[in-house]
Amino acid sequence: MNSGIFKKLGIVLLAIVVVLQFFQPIKNDGSATGPNDIEQTLAVPPAVLTSLKTSCYDCHSNHTEYPWYTVIQPVGMWLQHHVNEGKGELNFSEFKTYTAKRQAHKMEEIAEMLEENEMPLSSYTLIHKNAVLNETQKAEMIAWAKLNHNLIKQNAGAQLAPASDEAAHEHSEAH
Repeated sequence: MNSGIFKKLGIVLLAIVVVLQFFQPIKNDGSATGPNDIEQTLAVPPAVLTSLKTSCYDCHSNHTEYPWYTVIQPVGMWLQHHVNEGKGELNFSEFKTYTAKRQAHKMEEIAEMLEENEMPLSSYTLIHKNAVLNETQKAEMIAWAKLNHNLIKQNAGAQLAPASDEAAHEHSEAH
């Protein structure tokens, strides 16, 4: 009797998997670079840019290089959900559209994630061996992220300071 239940359950699960194949997620196949790309906002050294494109852009840009198995559902749906989450956290293709405060925060997070070995995800590097960062690459990316975090904060402060200084100057002249 139990074998009959397992057989029916197996048939139902197989039918679900077959039906899922007709539902393909919308792919993230835009351009990785463009007018709002991080390169349009910050100086990105060639070595860092190579590391970003190899280890980060699949989940954190407007273009993903999909492996062959993403056409198999529900794997493709899971991967697309993961890409969408990554882009929601940080999208290098749209970095220029972020406020200075958000840009600085993202640079700080990049450094922290790399220092804590949280990025790139081990589930990603398990399959994408070329995305594994060596210590030199990590150190370059961390230094670049920290430098830009500080520069963005300084520039944002400098942009606000003259306006407040000017207002104080105008106020003192009026009295």
